[in-house]
Amino acid sequence: MDSPAAGVAVRDELIRLLQRHFVESTRMRRAFAERHDLHPTDWAALLAVMQGDRTGTPLTPGQLGERLLLSSGATTAVVDRLERAGHLRRERDRRDRRRVTLHRGESTHTLIAAFYEPFEASMEAVMVGFTALELAVVQRFLSDIVGQLVDDRQRLIES
Repeated sequence: MDSPAAGVAVRDELIRLLQRHFVESTRMRRAFAERHDLHPTDWAALLAVMQGDRTGTPLTPGQLGERLLLSSGATTAVVDRLERAGHLRRERDRRDRRRVTLHRGESTHTLIAAFYEPFEASMEAVMVGFTALELAVVQRFLSDIVGQLVDDRQRLIES
């Protein structure tokens, strides 16, 4: 049976690894953005717009600004830059013509493939070494961690 001290040591190491993962993920996103002549904020905006498109809930410029914690002026500048580069397009909402939603542009498909295809291939190579049961535990753990991060972020925004 595991000792309480061993459990604490494992939890402490998991926290350190999650912190390192956060730092390395941030560095990876920045490096990718720079390689493709994008500001890291523009890349974050593009990923948010893509997620909205994928889930069928496109973002308005205001929602994008809230998600990225940007002022309305900074959000407009980001959207304008991405639109000029062909990475993003604005569309009038069919039900409410006053409402504008943001969608990925044609050139975004190439960028997304350049980012996610190598990432997914490397993650797949790592996951091959785990059983389905082990992956299910990791999936549950990461799902719970992401949920907690969302809750913690919301508390920060509201306080």
